[in-house]
Amino acid sequence: MQTTFKLTVCTLGMALTVLCFGAQNPPAIKPTATPSNLPIADIDRFTTAIQQVKEYYVEPVNDDALFDNAIRGMLAGLDPHSSYLDASEYADLQSTTQGEFGGLGIEVDMDNSWIRVVSPMDDTPAAKAGLKPGDLIIKINNQPTDGMSLTDAVNQMRGPKGSPITLTVMRKGAKEPLQFKMVREVIRVQSVKSKLLEPGYAYVRISQFQAPTANDLATAIQKLQSSNSGPLKGFILDLRNNPGGLLDSAVSVSDDFLDSKKLGANKLIVYTKGRTSTSSFKAYADSADRIHGIPMVVLVNGGSASAAEIVAGALQDQKRAIIMGKTTFGKGSVQTIFPLDTTHGVKITTALYYTPNGRSIQAKGIVPDIDVSELAMNNAQDNSGDLLDVKEADLAKHLANGNGNSTTTTPAPAPALPIPNAADPTKDYQLNQALVLLKGLNTLHGADLKRPG
Repeated sequence: MQTTFKLTVCTLGMALTVLCFGAQNPPAIKPTATPSNLPIADIDRFTTAIQQVKEYYVEPVNDDALFDNAIRGMLAGLDPHSSYLDASEYADLQSTTQGEFGGLGIEVDMDNSWIRVVSPMDDTPAAKAGLKPGDLIIKINNQPTDGMSLTDAVNQMRGPKGSPITLTVMRKGAKEPLQFKMVREVIRVQSVKSKLLEPGYAYVRISQFQAPTANDLATAIQKLQSSNSGPLKGFILDLRNNPGGLLDSAVSVSDDFLDSKKLGANKLIVYTKGRTSTSSFKAYADSADRIHGIPMVVLVNGGSASAAEIVAGALQDQKRAIIMGKTTFGKGSVQTIFPLDTTHGVKITTALYYTPNGRSIQAKGIVPDIDVSELAMNNAQDNSGDLLDVKEADLAKHLANGNGNSTTTTPAPAPALPIPNAADPTKDYQLNQALVLLKGLNTLHGADLKRPG
């Protein structure tokens, strides 16, 4: 794929799309003199506040803690995704994006003063215990999280392999808080899973966009094509509850399903726009379609965020796939990592990203071509909707949509249910409907897929 310049992309265990300059070990920035354009009165007020805390706070506070907290507060006041990275968080960047880290396997963000579950990762303690997107974590090991920073909450949920932890959550529709007892594990996320649902119809689930995801996807497609008795007739890409990850990976995955020779003049996959030239870039399709243009459905829901929305938006705008499910989360901003020294950094929102047709996803999400609620396909489960439906637009200090559209959200009628690991159309209503649609497309049009509208 073509880009205007090369960027390395990272995440920090949350639903974020992050651009990191300087590969996996960013160079330190040498301290500079105080910028001349900073107001002297503001600097005086800041230093006076620090001095007052040092002299009169009830307990002694060291300078490192004061300055760390000052920087952390400054970044947190900008938007939900800008933040200060201490030494531990800075070091976590590499381990998270490589697909192996310690903890529960849960993506979280802030919902006002509460810790909110964006998505549990497949086959992790969080997913096995039954945590769901939209759950609000109100206690960690009986310690209330109200007012707790996201960093502190994440740190408390991490711990040595084999150590126990109890999370107490609020869930819409539940009469009282729910407790989940788990044991921490070293999380090795298998981001790509695949199977033949039946002869001719392939299914691939991407749970998170990591460094190996694009290669794993190519291997999965090759195995599906080899194991099928003939040419594939339809393809389902499942991005539900995918919290995002690496932008480079999302661009590569999108490119795998686009034939650059058939796209015409607009070969864009995604582009970003910010205040500076270095925060803007464009990525183009430049390869062939790995599945040779067969009908394709992409499944999304309110847990599909960031890089997952880039893929869905690209395939929708390029009329390559039908998007089915519920409106996505709407996390359409880009964060850049800037090092402060060799061990600390800041993550600052520097741009918004746009689909090939110029749509800003920020606080709006990707609206599916076919709206399908996430209903259980047996009588043992309740379809009334038991989750808190929270999107990017509901977060405090969220950025406005880049196209100038309103960011008021409308609650979805049926929030997310857990995604069955077995990829069974008899138990997964949305998957069932995607398979039915693909069969109908083949019956009516063969392999000539044209997205409605």
